[in-house]
Amino acid sequence: MFCQDHSQLCCSDCVLLNHRQCTNLSLISESVSQLSVDMQQLSSKIQAILAELTKLTKTQEASIQSIEGSYIEKVQEIRELREKLNAALDKLEITTLKELDEIRTILLTSLKKDVDNCGRLKDELQQLGEAVQGLHDKNKKEMEFITSIKCQDKIQESESYLKENPVKVKSLIIFKANISIEQYLSQQTSLGRIIDSMESLSLAINPDQVLHVKRKTQYNVNISEDKGLFCYIMGICSLPGGQVIVADRHNNRVKMLNQHYDVSSHCDVSGPPFDICQITSSEVAVTVDKAVQFISVINQKLKNGRKVQLPHNACGIAFHQGALYVTSGIAIYHYTLTGSLVKKLYEDASGSFTVWKCAVSPARDRIYVTNETQNKLITLATDGTLLSTFMDSELLNPQGLHVTPAGQVIICGFNGHTVIQVDREGRKKLATLVSHHDGLPASVCYNMNTHQIIVGLESNNIKVMDLQ
Repeated sequence: MFCQDHSQLCCSDCVLLNHRQCTNLSLISESVSQLSVDMQQLSSKIQAILAELTKLTKTQEASIQSIEGSYIEKVQEIRELREKLNAALDKLEITTLKELDEIRTILLTSLKKDVDNCGRLKDELQQLGEAVQGLHDKNKKEMEFITSIKCQDKIQESESYLKENPVKVKSLIIFKANISIEQYLSQQTSLGRIIDSMESLSLAINPDQVLHVKRKTQYNVNISEDKGLFCYIMGICSLPGGQVIVADRHNNRVKMLNQHYDVSSHCDVSGPPFDICQITSSEVAVTVDKAVQFISVINQKLKNGRKVQLPHNACGIAFHQGALYVTSGIAIYHYTLTGSLVKKLYEDASGSFTVWKCAVSPARDRIYVTNETQNKLITLATDGTLLSTFMDSELLNPQGLHVTPAGQVIICGFNGHTVIQVDREGRKKLATLVSHHDGLPASVCYNMNTHQIIVGLESNNIKVMDLQ
């Protein structure tokens, strides 16, 4: 049988199970007379597809060889870098040991000189003492006078020497290690950054290239299980698999959206989530109260994982190359993924939300932080040094921010109803992407799978903007 409704060949079982409702079922012998088949065209099409498949196969096989070759090269480069680091440490060790030897030589020379001088004075005093004993009770006034003068001179010399060189405690050599070297190495997560060719292309884009919005669309992220009056999307991130994960503060819930921005899965958290960031291709981290909750995507479902408790409030969060950055509202901290504190990077206790949300540049040379209280964007070096401060009339109560893989910086002005793009240095506005009539933006991210910007609002909707 042949089903014209589905353009499928069918056996009797298929007809019974899958094509009962179809109206255009016919015998193959009947279909032959109704449908003309150009076998030459069919053969040509098959050959063309076979050629394309062969071409793709060869290209991918060449890519596999290229990857394997580049892998071997990079392993060698990493080992050569390690050898250079070892050589640099060896050089530091040699310099330090040389300084140690010099200090040892100086101390020993001085001490041996003292020992020699003391021995000489002792010998001379003993000889004079013996002369004094030999002249005792002998009536040799002239010799006694001469000996007494020599004794007084030697006694004075010895006393002066002892005064200038008092008895000291036992001498020791002390080594004070340069702990900054060990501290710096312990703060590093790797010897360098591993990137693929696609990421290299992204990094090659000018970070100050202005984004242009072509079209805006809204999608509803409210679900029947929500208990809040409406959603409040405080955080957004996109995963390489095409999923978008949002943090819904009003419903204490994290939601996963599919490629059509429909809610496909959700899981509850212990309190209002404030921010979210990608950790791996299938794991995100969410700030909740005084903790970081890790959530995984398993079989297209969200599942709560481990939870790391912190000694302060957890507000904004960002992750880059093994480093986890968490803000408390007044400070930003650098943590490891296990929750070990590396360093407090920056603090501003002049208000409640002076260090609110954060994002890290692709090169990990800048950390961008929103100061909601004072309507500022601040840019820090990765050691916490303040590099720049930015203010603008459209940046009112800034909340969420994001840095694209190309380094473009996007910030939400919540009460300004705007999303703006600023330059890489964090010093000037480049463009306004969302205008005053587009709602209250609380979070933003770039979806590299679709070349879109997603804005989370204090409403049941998210705004998706197609870029030119």
